Amino acid sequence: MSIALIKYLSDWNKRPSDKYKEPGPVVTISREMGCPGTQITNTLVQELNKRYRLKDELQWKWLAKQKILELASQKLGLPKEEIDYVFEAKRKGIMQEILESMSTKYYKSDRHIQNTVKNIIRAEASKGHVVILGRGGVAITRDIPRSLHIHLEAPFEWRTLRVQEMYRFEPKEAEHYVKEIDRKREEIRIYFGGKDTDYTRFDLTFNTMTLSIAEIVDIIIHAMEVRSLIV
Repeated sequence: MSIALIKYLSDWNKRPSDKYKEPGPVVTISREMGCPGTQITNTLVQELNKRYRLKDELQWKWLAKQKILELASQKLGLPKEEIDYVFEAKRKGIMQEILESMSTKYYKSDRHIQNTVKNIIRAEASKGHVVILGRGGVAITRDIPRSLHIHLEAPFEWRTLRVQEMYRFEPKEAEHYVKEIDRKREEIRIYFGGKDTDYTRFDLTFNTMTLSIAEIVDIIIHAMEVRSLIV
């Protein structure tokens, strides 16, 4: 064996190997209609970044519908309004699929759009230091070891009163709205994770009627510390 070949093999063995980066950490927050999901998510991110004085690349951020839509729109080359229906857990009818596939070169199937959205959420979660609000986040990221999955709930009557105040609905209108949004959110989890699977189960559930936003955020952060999601 030549000296040059021996040196080459020696250098090859000494080369730095690519370090595997474990996906996460990620927190997902799911909520029943009328629970303060946006406020809790926003407060959680602010508190994490304030308490731990993290460097820019380790700063926590949160991901919600509009940002996911924006990323999916860029990836697919489609207007956001043509993708939005997947967040309602809807599918195109067979005739609509056929007509669209024949009428435009920009046609994308239900499955292709759904998989693109899932891949975007998964990619953002894998980067780590992200809190995902809704959008079936629990189903898409449940298998990531460094993850924590939160569910916000409250009595139906309390949530209905909040919705009445927020949207100035009549009582019956508010009841119908709460039931409809609850149903859609459950369908989204099933849409991305399947029905009656471990991928739609949560780690912690909070009653937002009896616990304040500050209390819920403190408990979540403590759980993140216990689970070593904060280093």
